[in-house]
Amino acid sequence: MAYRVIQWSTGNVGAFSLRAVINHPELELVGLWVHSEKKAGMDAGELCGQAPVGIVATNDADALLDLDADCVVYTATADLRLMEAVDDVCRILRAGKNVVSSSLVPLVHPSHLGPEIEQRLSEACREGDASVFFSGIDPGFANDLLPLTLSGLCERWTEIRIQEIVNYATYDQPEVVLGTMGFGKPMDEIPILLMPGTLTVAWGGTIRLLAEGLGVELDEIRQWYECLPAPRDIETPMGTIAHGTRAALRFEVQGIVDGVPRLIVEHVTRMSDDLAPDWPRSEGGYHIFVEGVPRMVCRLDMEDEHGDHAVGGVVLTATRIVNAIPSVVAAEARPLSTLDLPLITGKGLVARA
Repeated sequence: MAYRVIQWSTGNVGAFSLRAVINHPELELVGLWVHSEKKAGMDAGELCGQAPVGIVATNDADALLDLDADCVVYTATADLRLMEAVDDVCRILRAGKNVVSSSLVPLVHPSHLGPEIEQRLSEACREGDASVFFSGIDPGFANDLLPLTLSGLCERWTEIRIQEIVNYATYDQPEVVLGTMGFGKPMDEIPILLMPGTLTVAWGGTIRLLAEGLGVELDEIRQWYECLPAPRDIETPMGTIAHGTRAALRFEVQGIVDGVPRLIVEHVTRMSDDLAPDWPRSEGGYHIFVEGVPRMVCRLDMEDEHGDHAVGGVVLTATRIVNAIPSVVAAEARPLSTLDLPLITGKGLVARA
């Protein structure tokens, strides 16, 4: 019997998770929530580039929560509405629906945003007898499960570094790229992402999850960043990154163990491949460096069906949570992390001509 699924939003990630749900042999789409009045009434297939599937989008949340469903895929943007997103997820859990979500990714470690939020989620899980799992690719698979798995091959280790190197020019999400990250803004204007403590909030959950999985105690979590301006006007699908405005960003979030950075998430983000030539370079994707015995370097590249690296990462964000649905539904009713779930594979997803 298929797991009955509601998709919640059809934005940058939601369109791909919707497509993944429709095409997954163990899942049945039974409902679709949309924010836009223009999308309400449209067929779910039409909203993700598929043939019509007979499920009509609605912005009536009450009607959706009255449906018989096993899980909700919650992908509504939460960058500027964190507590509202927590409210949404708790409401869904209390209605007896399990939740997988890419929205509140600091909660890859359920305790990271503090005891109040963790308690609210735990109580909602108990009330609805449901589970919740937050993940994606980053924070998510690329900087938790993958490095943790590699660490299991060590005799000993001294440092684990996860490095994202991506050109975001084709990542057509202006609210995030131009707003939250501040690309195309004056160099002296500090965007939300670079305000004191924000990087630690966003990626600290990953550091805490790694520390728990590796059995080390953190002294603290630190952050640093640097930015470079555009040497010329750069055209993107989101508009022009004007000469002299922010066009490249590099940052680290570090887990300090015994006074030493041991667990490090590093991002190198450019709006054009030729920018910041002295920074680490790649064709696009992730590198995991495990310093120790043996030393390991693992490279994870991704592309969508059109060869786009940035969009490939968005697809992975969606498929990570969608493919976890059967395991999350089967899990104990509480907030979950990667450490609580079995290995999630592509079972049943082989493409046949």
